[in-house]
Amino acid sequence: METEASRSLGSRLAIFVFLVLVNSLLARFAVLAQPGAPGIAAIYFAVAFMIAFALWFGMWGAIAAYLGCFVGAGLSSGVPAGVSLYWSLADLWQTLIPLVAFKKLHADISLGQRRDVWIFFVFGCVLNNLIGAIWGASTLAVGGVSSWNGVTGVLLSWFAGNLIVTLAITPLLLRYVTPHIQQAGIIVREYWS
Repeated sequence: METEASRSLGSRLAIFVFLVLVNSLLARFAVLAQPGAPGIAAIYFAVAFMIAFALWFGMWGAIAAYLGCFVGAGLSSGVPAGVSLYWSLADLWQTLIPLVAFKKLHADISLGQRRDVWIFFVFGCVLNNLIGAIWGASTLAVGGVSSWNGVTGVLLSWFAGNLIVTLAITPLLLRYVTPHIQQAGIIVREYWS
């Protein structure tokens, strides 16, 4: 006999697999459409969706962002698997930071109040993308995919591009799609459930 917990876990796993697939495709398309350094897109619009997915689906969304980057922006664009393992943590940081901030600060992911918008701006646009850019640019150099001389350029391009797409897309997703996710009963209220 199937229990409520097993149905819930099954639903979460199905959503997780779907998110990994979507993130992989978005990351790959972004890298193909706007190529920068290997695995880097000048405008990496995938991150805007990854952030929203993590805020909607908790750690399932954050881990799906890591795997989506690993497959879509890393392996499929020529970043060596060994480098992609630690380089893809950039997308995890970029989604995990706003997720933790929203949970710890009890912010509303539908951005209903000015306070929620500021939390999103600080932790979901600036801090997360800055840390992701520093991590990503540095680890590409550590892995020998790019030169240390190019780290600053990659870092600035990564940060600016992600900041732009996160500001342009993610607030719209959070404001207008969140109520539908909530109504469907598939939102993750804590980190895992």
